[in-house]
Amino acid sequence: MTFVKSVVLGSAAGLVAIARGQAADLPVKAKPVEYVKVCSLYGAGFWYVPGTDTCLKIGSYIRGQVEWNAGNGGVPIGFGATDAAAAGRLDRTDTSQLSFRTRAGLSVDLRTQTEYGTLRSYFEGGFQTSGNNGSAPTNDAVYVDRGFVQFAGLTAGRIRSYFDINSFGSYSYANVRFSADTTALGLWGIAYTAQLGNGISATISLEDGGSSSQGNSSGQTGSRLKQVVNLSMAAQFGLGTTSFDNEGWKVPDVVGSLRIDRAWGYAQVSAALHDVSAGYYQTGGTALAAGLQNNGHPADAYGFAVSGGFTLNDVLGWSGDQLGMQVAYGRGAGGYTFKQGPTQVYGSGNSAGFGWTSDGTFVAGGPVELTTSWSINGLLQHFWSPKWRTSLYGGYYEVDYDAKATANICPGGAAGTPSPTGFPFAGGVTNCSPNWSAWGIGSRTQWNPHSDLDIGVDLMWDHLNTAFAGFATVAANGARPLAAAGSFRIQDQDVLTILFRIQRNLLP
Repeated sequence: MTFVKSVVLGSAAGLVAIARGQAADLPVKAKPVEYVKVCSLYGAGFWYVPGTDTCLKIGSYIRGQVEWNAGNGGVPIGFGATDAAAAGRLDRTDTSQLSFRTRAGLSVDLRTQTEYGTLRSYFEGGFQTSGNNGSAPTNDAVYVDRGFVQFAGLTAGRIRSYFDINSFGSYSYANVRFSADTTALGLWGIAYTAQLGNGISATISLEDGGSSSQGNSSGQTGSRLKQVVNLSMAAQFGLGTTSFDNEGWKVPDVVGSLRIDRAWGYAQVSAALHDVSAGYYQTGGTALAAGLQNNGHPADAYGFAVSGGFTLNDVLGWSGDQLGMQVAYGRGAGGYTFKQGPTQVYGSGNSAGFGWTSDGTFVAGGPVELTTSWSINGLLQHFWSPKWRTSLYGGYYEVDYDAKATANICPGGAAGTPSPTGFPFAGGVTNCSPNWSAWGIGSRTQWNPHSDLDIGVDLMWDHLNTAFAGFATVAANGARPLAAAGSFRIQDQDVLTILFRIQRNLLP
């Protein structure tokens, strides 16, 4: 028995040892992997950042665009500082009718739920290159058009103005001039929005009024420009350019809006208060001089703008179709009614049309005379099928100088005057009326062979109703002016623009 017991115990001990050895060879169980989870709170494309309760969406697009009779991203030649227009050299050697732009954009959207609602931060920017001569790109740039934080009704950063209602970016490739919408570039602002129920919201916003770049300068940039012209100084209105005598940025523009968003579409009314305060009095010369403080200055001035508009969905029962309209009126606030900028369009022979814009003008010893402007525009989009759509859009805008401003511009009277004050005419004009207007109409057809791919063509016709219609003597300008110095017929002008675009979108 002792022998049998020893054998059994020995065998058991051996089995235990073998089992321990085999267990040591087995792989250790790995820790659970934390996989990325879809966040369904805010729509498609969001996912939870691992280890947090924050949802993230990354979007992008890449665009190739070719433009005929346009530049700077779809601005018709002459309606803004495009190509050689600023120097008045629109000819075979200085002007390229064909241009291009390539743009790659990136957006980052972060959202987190808090006890006060959604905390959101958003960024959109990218890289672009453009050119107009078929050679290597010469205008590479980094751009940022959005960068803001939203929390408990507050929005702060680079935003779209709360004055804006309809944006033509969804219906046109062209940079339309009859709308002042800031969607493309954005601007600085801080706003509070109150949700009143049933889709109704009210917003009060403090926004960049256009002087934050370079206060007393002709080189302002931005979606909205503060434009105050000192008519006592020479050459403030030039060929395709304007110089300003602004007070530097002192107060933001105050914007308010009331809006309703429902399944049928949306409607909005807006108002804005715009600072139009000027710099110092100065006479003669073409540039601001030092030591102007002793000259005095006009009293501070403020302009205003109001707007109303709507967009309707599923028009006449057609799914996806949209119809929209907007009207805007401003006094001393032209940047709220249309895209301001000097207009200079040339026709055949010695034929040209002009238009200069300003929020206000003044002469030495006088106040700022506010300029009146207004615009109306509309849009219609029809879906022929889920992959084909066509839009029709258009608008009209007008600039009017009051009697006092006109008298300052035309000191010799309305007809047969010498050169208007500050304007680039070497001799007299037969009609000294600085008022002008313009209209445009266009249509874009787009094919979407895939939901993420846009391919389309846009045609737009712009017509300028010129200021100073009649005849004028114009000095030779630049190394290759359009024509020799002499008599010019100043008359209405037209520009046809054609744009082609192909764009790949990812989670826009």
